[in-house]
Amino acid sequence: MEEQVGAIWHKLITGVAEKRYPKEAVQLAQISKTAGILFRAWGGDSGLAVKSATATAHGARRSLLQRIAGSNLKTELTWLDGETLNLPATLDLFPERSLNRDLYLWLIALAATSSNPGLPWIQRNQQATLEVLQRWPGLLPRYRRLVSALLAIRPQPARLPRNEARQEEAIRAALQNPGSVEELPPARYPPQPVHLWLHPLPPQTTPAQPGNTEPASHEGGNSQKNKNDRRYQAERVDMPDGKDGFMMFFRAESILSWAEYIKVNRATEEDEAPDDQAAEDMDKLSVAQDGKTTASRLRFDLDLPSAAADDLPLGGGILLPEWHYKKQQLLPDHCRVQPMVARNAAAQALPAHLAATARRLRSQFEALTPCKVWVKGQFDGTELDLDACVQFSADRISGLQARENGLYKAHQYRDRDLACLLLADLSLSTDAHVSDEARVIDVIRDTLFLFSEALSTTGDRFALYGFSSLKRENIRFHVLKEFEHKYNAEVRGRIAAIKPGFYTRMGAAIRHSSRILAKQAATQRLLLILTDGKPNDLDQYEGRYGVEDTRVAIHEARQMGLRPFCVTIDEKGSNYLPHLFGVNGYVVIRKPSELPRELPMLYAQLTR
Repeated sequence: MEEQVGAIWHKLITGVAEKRYPKEAVQLAQISKTAGILFRAWGGDSGLAVKSATATAHGARRSLLQRIAGSNLKTELTWLDGETLNLPATLDLFPERSLNRDLYLWLIALAATSSNPGLPWIQRNQQATLEVLQRWPGLLPRYRRLVSALLAIRPQPARLPRNEARQEEAIRAALQNPGSVEELPPARYPPQPVHLWLHPLPPQTTPAQPGNTEPASHEGGNSQKNKNDRRYQAERVDMPDGKDGFMMFFRAESILSWAEYIKVNRATEEDEAPDDQAAEDMDKLSVAQDGKTTASRLRFDLDLPSAAADDLPLGGGILLPEWHYKKQQLLPDHCRVQPMVARNAAAQALPAHLAATARRLRSQFEALTPCKVWVKGQFDGTELDLDACVQFSADRISGLQARENGLYKAHQYRDRDLACLLLADLSLSTDAHVSDEARVIDVIRDTLFLFSEALSTTGDRFALYGFSSLKRENIRFHVLKEFEHKYNAEVRGRIAAIKPGFYTRMGAAIRHSSRILAKQAATQRLLLILTDGKPNDLDQYEGRYGVEDTRVAIHEARQMGLRPFCVTIDEKGSNYLPHLFGVNGYVVIRKPSELPRELPMLYAQLTR
């Protein structure tokens, strides 16, 4: 009963203290795709992902009702960091849904145009506003409506103390006439948050320490979705040893705060979802290492297969460069790619459950099989072109000046001059289940089988490879079928032997595949990349670093005359794949179980 009364009171007092319009709210999830497209179209960094911003304390004066309700302590504002465009998760400031949506669009335009981070906050936002309105004058009516709606809900200067009133008047003048205010007058409290501007003091992201990074969870596959897709502020601290006294440092007000260290191991699919309410309520998450990193890494290394049980390495490895996006330079001989072949892969026939689909694909792909055709209008050939001869004779008899444009036809053999290399992601994330019966790796295996059956019908030259990685010195490159080898029972045995590997250092795998494909003498050279998530690895090959290295590798492939194309089952692929492959350089398969049937048909469309 007490909880019910407390919940009712909290809802009532919060509703009175905070003037929000939840029925007119717009969620970032509803416009996330539009946000990414507009941000890049308006000149923003195409490598940034769009995510929800964390609420930060603003320190402004609160009303009596807000202090009673304990509200208006934090607010969600917009800011940029090296990897993310952080936007409010929900906008419900205005009583009209169209205004809340226009506010999202304005913030995206402002973030895409924002520059000169060294300027004071009020000058920086005024300058960005002027640049947006100068580049896109069509946004001026929307901006005026947003300013009018925002000024209506901001505190009136007449009701504020003198210094705070001067601050508020300066902000109002800057909103109505951007560029007219040089500085913000000082006051006891910071001003109320300006939701039309970017964050005055964006939270700083603490970079990960190389060598102390624990294995991160893989994205993609059919893993459980994270409904709260936002980045939290964090700091690295020392692990408490539990020897410090408690009563000496006890403060009564700390009873109601979250301040507990919890050991969190890497979760598995069978684990129950942890209760993260405490994390959501904290201003900053403190992450500590418990001193067991070496032991846990040792246990991980012991899980690696022995040399006798592992795949057979081919040669001593190949050194390849890697792009360091912070240094903006290519690091020579930074990675080692190790070609490998399955050691005990027994030759086998096509699996029985794929036989019917393979027959249907072969019949469909027979239309692409090279065949002989008659070519008319030739000056030399095996037979006369009767249509051309009749037309020539008729023109001569009628007195026209007829020209002999080719009176023969020739029997020519039309060949499909193309080569395709399919590179499959065999990382640890492919061990996730897409259904009760199959995992991602099973879907990839069936896809390789059917893809090979279809292309063997057309006679097109193709090669199959897989890859996974364990840091830059161990990039495993699995040879399934090379261009000079025929598709046979031995190749099917290698495909059947594929299994989930480790991580996804995609840039090096693409570079090595590009070198192989570039050696093929063909007019069309297609590099198909089959993956289920973003590039990542145990070391610094995470986030923006891995994405930018992959992007440079794809650009290098295009310079070689190749055509890279990505096929993914990652539902979040649309957030980063346009930056990697371009708008028309990828496709997202929404139902992973349909990939074996979809990929051969996609290949037919790409090469017709």
